[in-house]
Amino acid sequence: MTGDEVRRRLDELIRARGTDYLAVSRLLGRNPAYIQQFIKRGVPRALGERDRRLLAQYFGVSEEELGGPPGGPAPDVGANEARNRRVLLSAAAEARGSGEDEAAALRDYVLIPYLAPRRQKDSPIGSAALAFETGFARQIGSGRLGALSALRVEGDAMSPSLLPGDQLLVDTDDVAPLRDGIYAFACDGGFSIRRVTVHPVTRRLSLLADNPAYASYPDCDAASLKVLGRIVWIGRKLP
Repeated sequence: MTGDEVRRRLDELIRARGTDYLAVSRLLGRNPAYIQQFIKRGVPRALGERDRRLLAQYFGVSEEELGGPPGGPAPDVGANEARNRRVLLSAAAEARGSGEDEAAALRDYVLIPYLAPRRQKDSPIGSAALAFETGFARQIGSGRLGALSALRVEGDAMSPSLLPGDQLLVDTDDVAPLRDGIYAFACDGGFSIRRVTVHPVTRRLSLLADNPAYASYPDCDAASLKVLGRIVWIGRKLP
């Protein structure tokens, strides 16, 4: 599809859903004018892979309809997407009071996608993103909503600080310079979460596991690390 065809198709999908440009921009964690600029001015010239995937999942169409490679099937959003949408709208309605229409409710919420590619691929948006009130999400990270990604803790290397099943938000803009805190790193096709401490003189790094049963790595060179971002929020179900 040409760029003009993609923009027309996205405009049709937005109108058919009964939402608006602002709501869809915030759905992606973008600035409020992002979708309007894309559709009306052609800026950017093409949707990024992440945005295209989320939009295809949200509207229940193939990525090809939004400029992706041909041959990809439409996601099976089914009950998970519908359930996620009901939860999102219900939370928005409760926050804003009854009587709000769908577009108004969606303006207040943003869906933050999971960082893990394996969680994004072929997953309905209901299981591939976390919903946050937009104002709250802006306060969590360094300011850019599009920089926030979700991550689910697997394993107990950071126990008791982080437990298996904890939901995290990662600020992918906060990667340099590294400072004391907890960071996510790319490792063997997956993720590693470690506590970072910075030596006050040499500025060399130590990557520490809070669980003493796991290895820690003192005296690391920052240039050798594939930093994904700083952990800025944790959500946990209490027993």
